[in-house]
Amino acid sequence: MLRKRSQKLGDMLLEQGLITREDLSRALETQKADNKRLGETLVDLAIVGSNTLVNAIARQVGVKGCVLRHGLIDPKVVSLIERDEAKRLKVLPLFLVEGCLTVAMAEPQSLPAIDRLAQLTECEINPVLALESNIREYQEKYMGAQVNVESFLTSITESDVEVVERDPEADEKSAEIDRLIEGSPIVNLVNMAILTAIKHDASDIHIEPARNGTRIRYRVDGTLQELLTPPAGMHAAIVTRVKVIGKMDISEKRLPQEGRVHVVAEGRDIDLRISSMPTILGEKVVIRVLDAAKLKITLEELGMQGSELEQYQTTLRRPHGLVLVTGPTGSGKTTTLYCSLDQLKDTGCNVVTVEDPVEYQLEQVNQIQVNEPIGLTFPRVLRSILRQDPDVILVGEIRDAETARVAIQAALTGHIVLSTLHTNDSPGAVTRLIDMGVEPYLLSSALNGVVAQRLVRKNCPHCVASYYPPPAALRDAGREGGIRRIYKKSDGCNKCNHTGFFGRVAVYEVMAVDDRLRRLIQDGVGEEDLKAHLRECGWKDLRESGLRLADRGISPLEEVLRVTHIETDLRVRAELAPDDRAERREEARRSPDPDTHLSIESADGAPRQEVAS
Repeated sequence: MLRKRSQKLGDMLLEQGLITREDLSRALETQKADNKRLGETLVDLAIVGSNTLVNAIARQVGVKGCVLRHGLIDPKVVSLIERDEAKRLKVLPLFLVEGCLTVAMAEPQSLPAIDRLAQLTECEINPVLALESNIREYQEKYMGAQVNVESFLTSITESDVEVVERDPEADEKSAEIDRLIEGSPIVNLVNMAILTAIKHDASDIHIEPARNGTRIRYRVDGTLQELLTPPAGMHAAIVTRVKVIGKMDISEKRLPQEGRVHVVAEGRDIDLRISSMPTILGEKVVIRVLDAAKLKITLEELGMQGSELEQYQTTLRRPHGLVLVTGPTGSGKTTTLYCSLDQLKDTGCNVVTVEDPVEYQLEQVNQIQVNEPIGLTFPRVLRSILRQDPDVILVGEIRDAETARVAIQAALTGHIVLSTLHTNDSPGAVTRLIDMGVEPYLLSSALNGVVAQRLVRKNCPHCVASYYPPPAALRDAGREGGIRRIYKKSDGCNKCNHTGFFGRVAVYEVMAVDDRLRRLIQDGVGEEDLKAHLRECGWKDLRESGLRLADRGISPLEEVLRVTHIETDLRVRAELAPDDRAERREEARRSPDPDTHLSIESADGAPRQEVAS
């Protein structure tokens, strides 16, 4: 049952605490000059966002509200109502489900308008509220000309995405299929999927089978978004096209596969890393988009600022030792390491990396791809690298005790070693390495510093507005009480696909190892004792660093709290009780190793030092 809105919009927003008296006065003054509706003026002045305004009005009217976007509108349904009639009624049909037509309306409480829509469409009408300006915008997009997916695909040419790396010895079957689909809408659709990922700065493309077709989703700023909906019945052909350019076996659909291809799109060199996986509905393909242009940035542009940047650069300038970057998967650790390498490499420096897989190809860097099925593992490559006269070694990830021991020994014998580790915070890296079997006295001598990081989504600059966070968020941030602080938060617009976020920035926690900290590590103290010493030295943890972003309006407070929520890994602590950890370290130290001693030689071949692994 629809309720008529009797209360004025300004009074309603004041009552809900969404605006202040000063905000309302400013909007009313502006409204007199531009002659717009009050709601549109409030959005234009960034006092409230579109989503906030629509939801507030919808609650008052008693219907659901929405902000229109592509993907929410079925082009076939739009034609149910003529353009002139839709403009007169201020409506836009969205989608039809089992005889019920959902329609966006500027006045969903208007019963005559609903009756007229039911008469025109012969459907049951489900009204939802949308802003009149939003409806006008999408009326022009969907009613100004016929929306035709096939003609849109045909307009995209293969030259928009040029496949550079092709296998000259491709098997005859793959070559034949490639010729058959050349110039077809399938080629254009895959090109459009790649171009859409590049345009929206997506890190991954998910091509997923569905019961009635294909779903293509993009990971943008860490979350999946559905930006492209292909026509039904094309899934098998799409997967085949992706497999062909990735030099994968198109006849194998029962086992996972991996492929890689280099393309040029919009004048940019892009590496695509492809992974296929069989599911009950068909094969799912995930394409990792690796844009080398993203590496041409500095640590400052990544988000490292002030004292953290100074401490980290000082750590990198030390002549030898181990530097670790920690954090969960997808937190930007590899990008930070590559930017660090950019500061270290020069013509007089031999830089070698061991990665699985090699994500970006770097100039003046010798990169090695781990291949475990043939025995080319991290420890084996590291042992060989030490005989290649390296200056800087990057180990993609310390995964096991053997890799940890060899990396520590390399750091102790005059090399700069950079690597990643999966821990919640920087002090936790010390405990994790000791749990792996690294002796505390070796770790204290080798470790120069640890950086923990997270990626925080930034407010969209096009729809950012002021807001007061809820009391629970202020309490979690330790900001309750005192003067009520105003923060910034984006409400969503077409520029950010109505997510409210546009890009990400890293939050860093830098633990530089000083003499006092080395003694604490050597003594085997716990994480809390390490943190107590660090805080005495002015150390800022991830939460404190993230709150500075919220204070500056770069990110909303709730986003910072979500990303910097650290929980102790109780399961690992329970599995590795203190006595058990000691036993495991002793067992790891005494375990037989086919390559027990490493003869580390200098460039002229003379033995430099005998080191037990």
